[in-house]
Amino acid sequence: MRPPVPVPALSRRAKSFIGIVAVLLVLSTVIGTLTNVYVDYLWFDETNYTEVFWTEVQTRALLFAVAGLATGGLTALAVYLAYRFRPTFRPMSLEQQNLERYRQSLEPRRKVVLTGIAVVLGLFAGFAAQGSWQTWLTFRNATDFGRTDPQFGKDISFFVFDYPFYRLALGFAFAIVLLSLIGSVLTHYVFGGLRLQTPGQKLTGAARVQLSVLLGLFVALKAVAYWLDRYGTVYSGRGNVFTGASYTDVNALLPAKNILVFVAAICAIAFFANIFFRNTLLPAAALVLLLLSSLVIGVAYPAIVQQFVVRPSADQKEAAYIERAIASTRDAYGLSDIEYVDYGTNTGTGQETGTDAGTDVASTPTPADLAADTETIRNARLLDPNVLQATFLARQQIRNVYGFPAKLDIDRYTTDGTTQDYVVAARELDSSALSGNQTNWINEHTVYTHGNGFVAAPANQVVSGEAGGEPNFTTGDLPTQGNIPVDQSRVYYGELLNVNGADEYSVVGAAGNDSPREFDQPESGSAGQVNNTYDGNGGVSIGSFFRQLTFAIHYRERNFLLSGAVNDNSKVLYVRDPRDRVEKAAPYLQVDGDPYPAVVEGRIVWIVDAYTTSDAYPYSSLQSLGEATNDSLTGTGTSALPNDQVNYVRNSVKATVDAYDGTVDLYAFDDTNPDPVLETYAKAFPGTIKPSSAISDELRSHFRYPEDLFKLQRDVLTQYHVDNPKDFYNANDFWQVPSDPTENTADSQPPYYVLSQRVSEGNATFQLTSALNALNRENLSAYMAVSSDPSTYGEIQVLQLPGNTQFRGPTQVFQSFNTNSEVRTQLTLFDSASSQAVFGNLLTLPIGTNGLLYVEPLYVAGTGENSFPLLQKVLVNYGDRVGYADTFAGALDQVFGDGAGDAAADSGTAPAPTTPTTPPSGTASPTTPAPDTGNGTDTSARDRAVADINAALTALADAQRSGNFAAIGQAQSDLQAAIAAYEAANPAANGQGAAATTPPPATPTG
Repeated sequence: MRPPVPVPALSRRAKSFIGIVAVLLVLSTVIGTLTNVYVDYLWFDETNYTEVFWTEVQTRALLFAVAGLATGGLTALAVYLAYRFRPTFRPMSLEQQNLERYRQSLEPRRKVVLTGIAVVLGLFAGFAAQGSWQTWLTFRNATDFGRTDPQFGKDISFFVFDYPFYRLALGFAFAIVLLSLIGSVLTHYVFGGLRLQTPGQKLTGAARVQLSVLLGLFVALKAVAYWLDRYGTVYSGRGNVFTGASYTDVNALLPAKNILVFVAAICAIAFFANIFFRNTLLPAAALVLLLLSSLVIGVAYPAIVQQFVVRPSADQKEAAYIERAIASTRDAYGLSDIEYVDYGTNTGTGQETGTDAGTDVASTPTPADLAADTETIRNARLLDPNVLQATFLARQQIRNVYGFPAKLDIDRYTTDGTTQDYVVAARELDSSALSGNQTNWINEHTVYTHGNGFVAAPANQVVSGEAGGEPNFTTGDLPTQGNIPVDQSRVYYGELLNVNGADEYSVVGAAGNDSPREFDQPESGSAGQVNNTYDGNGGVSIGSFFRQLTFAIHYRERNFLLSGAVNDNSKVLYVRDPRDRVEKAAPYLQVDGDPYPAVVEGRIVWIVDAYTTSDAYPYSSLQSLGEATNDSLTGTGTSALPNDQVNYVRNSVKATVDAYDGTVDLYAFDDTNPDPVLETYAKAFPGTIKPSSAISDELRSHFRYPEDLFKLQRDVLTQYHVDNPKDFYNANDFWQVPSDPTENTADSQPPYYVLSQRVSEGNATFQLTSALNALNRENLSAYMAVSSDPSTYGEIQVLQLPGNTQFRGPTQVFQSFNTNSEVRTQLTLFDSASSQAVFGNLLTLPIGTNGLLYVEPLYVAGTGENSFPLLQKVLVNYGDRVGYADTFAGALDQVFGDGAGDAAADSGTAPAPTTPTTPPSGTASPTTPAPDTGNGTDTSARDRAVADINAALTALADAQRSGNFAAIGQAQSDLQAAIAAYEAANPAANGQGAAATTPPPATPTG
């Protein structure tokens, strides 16, 4: 026998060095972790959400301890028992001689090794378990749904709250038994209890007993797993086109699982019996029986049924189960109570287009078609919040330290008894715009600490005259003034305070040299500035040295200790993005990607929609949250949601964040239809969610139906509006979300907020709307709208268009705009070296009971650094007619006839149209395009007009760059005059005008 190999020993100096390094690493990690936890606690204490902090910490600690002790302790116990009952004498063999050196190496260190195994495994298990703290809390505080699943008759709460926890616990039990089994086998092998190559007995009695018990436990857990697998069929994807138990699952897999439960139980008994009967054939036979049963009964039999029974007539076999999936999916996504309206059934409305529509000439639109929808026409939105940031910056930025989000917001206010939708924005601090000396620590964190002001412009108006095409800012400037009263206009919390994921903190509340330090606003009438000292309730006090040291470590910034800008009165404001604050205060909620500011009782508050979600609702279709809510605007002013898989969602919470003091309020939005998921979390975090009765009427009047929820619902509705199971299986009458034609991208068209009349209603309400195309086609199939009005909030109305006519979808309408002769000619002029055309959002507005009106603003922006878009034209489509004019009213007159645009908001103040138009008629006569010369074309005048247009565009770009408002107005007037001169000198450019996208069929005359 070879002597044992000696273990190399470390010198005393090496041991000391390694010990010091280890201590420093541990101290650094511990101090950093404790500092972060303490800073988190201070934030929760400031916002009065310590209940959330302590509940989460305690739950994580409990799961960490239980899972860690169970995994590490039981595994170590199994290894210890294997060592404890090792054979005293081992037969001499080559195998045992080779193992002897390992035994001699381990023997002096067995306690250290055993402890190390327990600690390492316990840490891994603990860290894995503590991440499932919400699973335990929901199981512990589960609330019944009051509805049962159709297969097992269990309340939905069993699947949403109980089943995930049972699966989690079972997974850890399997892991513990498996680790114990591996540890025991290795220990028995090393210490002679298991002899693979030694002649004679292979297992000692102690090893046989221990391994039999562990294998019996493993197989017993497998029996439990088979039992839980039965309930897992409600998430089956075997049906391919739907989610939930299919024909094969119910009629083949469920009986198989029941049988396997008993087979596994019998096999477990066989392993336990091997403790008394020293016969390895019994457990071996049991194991073979289990494997064969699981393959034949659990896999082969369901596959045969699926292939030979279901597949040949799947639409019939799966019908009952598809009905379950449709009903459950609608319920899970809040789509059970939709008002479906058959719309556009009168085919004489002029909506048909293309060869599929037949050869009948569409009837002529008339002003009467608009008579019932004057509120829709009056409130038609001309300002696109997605393209106007540059305009808001040019007109309302005031100083470079201020900014607006890339995507502005739409909200509505009632002034002088009239409700109007507005493009709104808070004038925030934009730390990324600081430059030069503004970027040192003092200025970044103690001087430029907040934004100031609220800006609003009616969404259906633009100003005329020298500032033509600009928003009409009815609230703005500094100090803030206008028709929306703002008492506290300072913005310390906002969307621009989270730059590239980094929290922008500010140190406030400390006056410098007994005078205010924080920049507040420019001083009126001079080049100076007004400073301010924060006196709000927000922020964490850092008056003590310990607090200052804490934040110095947390932010790795020594100025917390050295700077004179930090004193006994100082506070730190952090976690200042409204979404981040809500997510931190309620980590169990999913937050909408687009918070918006509103003025409520004279204060600016951020309204944040929050959702309760689950991925365990039975029979409901799983959706990727990130993919379903992605559209052409995601990431440009709105935050993308994570790609979590969900099959249940409710907008159960409306949250507000005060822009001045950061107060976070969570409101249970709907007390009449309580959400069991929210009720469950309310039990877990008592006192953190306010009841719906605490919502003031003024705050409620600003609630919008959230965009991300709407996008998720419309994605589900493209399939799950179908009632007939056979049609659903064959994908008949499926819809799809259209792509956004204005962005030239395959991304989905975003939904749009509009203030318009619902079908058969006389008053305009604030709605979120979307067009829906036919599957794999560009024709329109449906129009979806949901109300945000307090009295009808959440009511979804879907206008279903007849399938036997071809209604234009958004892409087709946009193409008709671009191919119109007059539009195409002017786009060529607008898209030049000094300017570019910018298409706004393409809105779809139902008119009457049969027609769809498309409205799109057209902006022109210079190409200079400080240029901004101005509204120059409005495009309108109804049926096969296109209107194109300086005003919405003018475009309506072109399509519907003189006087049709009188109801438009810009009918009285807009400048007179400079473009000759052709009144629409029932039967158009054939037209012949004019040649480039002749037929009235004045070549020299046309050339002069083109030169004047280019000169005006250049002057406009220069004026925008310099910020000379008078010069901008003059350049715009010159541009309008030059365009009019060009059209007067070149009649061929007008053709038919904008009354039709294509010449109608020739009509014999005379």
